[in-house]
Amino acid sequence: MTTEQNLVILTGYFSIDAARADSDRLAQLAADKTIRTEGVILVEKGADGKVTVSHTNDDLMSRMPQGLGARLMPGMAAILVVAPETDRLAVQQAMAGSLARSIAPIDNKGLTDALVEAVQKFVPDRTVLPIPDRTFGGTMGRTLHNSVPDWTMIPGPKAPGDAPNVLLVIIDDAGFGGPNSFGGPINTPNFERVQEMGLAYNRFHVTAVCSPTRAALLTGRNQHRVGFGSIAEYPGPFPGYTAAKPRSCTAFPRILKENGYVTAGFGKWHLTPDNVQGAAGPFDHWPKSWGFDHWWGFLSGAAGQYDPIITLDDWTLGVPEGKDGEPYYFPDDITDKAVEWLHAVRAQNASKPWMLFYSTGCSHAPHHVAKEWADKYKGKFDQGWDALREEIFERQKKLGIIPPETELTERPDAFPAWDSLNDVQKKLYARQMEVFAGYSENADWNVGRLLDAVEELGEMDNTLVIYIWGDNGASMEGTTTGSFNEMTFLNGIVLDAEQQLALIEQYGGIEALGSEHTAPHFAAAWAHAMNTPFQWGKQTASHLGGTRDPMAIAWPNRIAADKTPRAQFTHVIDVGPTILEAVGIPEPKVVDGIEQEPMDGTSFLFSFDDASAPERHTEQYFEMFGAR
Repeated sequence: MTTEQNLVILTGYFSIDAARADSDRLAQLAADKTIRTEGVILVEKGADGKVTVSHTNDDLMSRMPQGLGARLMPGMAAILVVAPETDRLAVQQAMAGSLARSIAPIDNKGLTDALVEAVQKFVPDRTVLPIPDRTFGGTMGRTLHNSVPDWTMIPGPKAPGDAPNVLLVIIDDAGFGGPNSFGGPINTPNFERVQEMGLAYNRFHVTAVCSPTRAALLTGRNQHRVGFGSIAEYPGPFPGYTAAKPRSCTAFPRILKENGYVTAGFGKWHLTPDNVQGAAGPFDHWPKSWGFDHWWGFLSGAAGQYDPIITLDDWTLGVPEGKDGEPYYFPDDITDKAVEWLHAVRAQNASKPWMLFYSTGCSHAPHHVAKEWADKYKGKFDQGWDALREEIFERQKKLGIIPPETELTERPDAFPAWDSLNDVQKKLYARQMEVFAGYSENADWNVGRLLDAVEELGEMDNTLVIYIWGDNGASMEGTTTGSFNEMTFLNGIVLDAEQQLALIEQYGGIEALGSEHTAPHFAAAWAHAMNTPFQWGKQTASHLGGTRDPMAIAWPNRIAADKTPRAQFTHVIDVGPTILEAVGIPEPKVVDGIEQEPMDGTSFLFSFDDASAPERHTEQYFEMFGAR
């Protein structure tokens, strides 16, 4: 006489309510003796990560292996049942709300080992990417009626239940004292919008230069660890300076993609060395290799906003044409493309979470913006950069962005005092700042269009928005005089104010500054003002003017709006770990068979709920071009 074999049936749910309903159904069927079970265990993991367990058999509960709750993502649940093989179909059909399933026979291995096997087969190990294909956990009967499907066999990993969308925005070459909500003169209603929906961080740090900050942002690791001790244009033959991210340092967009997200990037890239940007590749260091399903933007470190060379995924499209007699404008176009992508994603899949990296080329030179945007600031900088710094500083103290005892740093001797300038210089330099301010406000306006699109889709509540105002401090690369064409000073040609005004007359005079006929950069002292209250700016890793920028974060489903600035030390390498913790995805240990180096960053998710929480990022270095 043969002994009937028992099975461990472990079933997963993306809905705790569905799991509870099926658990009740199983209990009722067992009470009615419609099915036979040796016990049922229900494991739930709430949105807060707390695990609760209920059961009908003490012995079964005592043998359940540790770790099932840890494998569940927040909002998920699991039911574990021990039942005879002959009742397998009835038990599986009773668990109608489930999606994931594993079955382990209790043979010679015994109950305890069978429980362990079922748990190991159940939830995929997200620390190994790509997640391996699942084995069939349903039942193949003679007919469809006698079969139980396993929906996890459908290709594609699933994101954790209730995983938020992620919108990551970074402005280029901005500064701590720019946005009006940080005391600055630039109207940034959408940075403030995110800040008012959630939180502002006033001790957030970057690396002082574009490529290193972006590499650190996307990988969660310090820039030298991922080969970006310098910018992508200057790859070198030494560790830390290759401008080539090692495969042992997978970027977090790839991690999200392998865990059920759809990902896209729009804007400026600046992480691909010049010598591999052509059609011949290789494409190992293009955006898609960093984990983006889709990319639209330019690969270089800077581009004219009227005539960038556009790359779509792994193909260079060239320079776009304007329409209806108007010049093409990159900030408007990337926003259009990003909004179109969001709608296309939702047209195909109503629930799949997305991650969108919006990396505008503003406010990097050339400072390109239409005249009407610059004219919004006409006359607002006639007081000059020294007075502007004082004004920003006082507003920052009043807003609580800096401590009341803060002292304003001095203007370096390398920059002239505003009162020492003649009228011609003041006229040109004031217009340079008007153009920069209009350019920056336009960038924020386009971010607002993107936020509007998310709201129109009804998805703002469960979207984690991270808005970083600058990948470094404002740029002092315009030298002391600024320029109507940045190519002049990049080639060692410094033109004084009179020479610049004389040359620009052929394009319509000073009012043409910022148009497609110019490629302007403002004078370095304006950058110093934009970095108030700190000294210096972009490229200067030894001073906070180059390394501290504003950040605003919102996530209405999770973050309660709080006007108290978060003053914990945070760094760009902390963003990736924070996103992974928010989503509920572990940092992978192996990707594509390659063991991963751990992320250097520290999640600051803990600060969402407590402005006074002790900071956890306690050690950080800053180095750029020998300055540290």
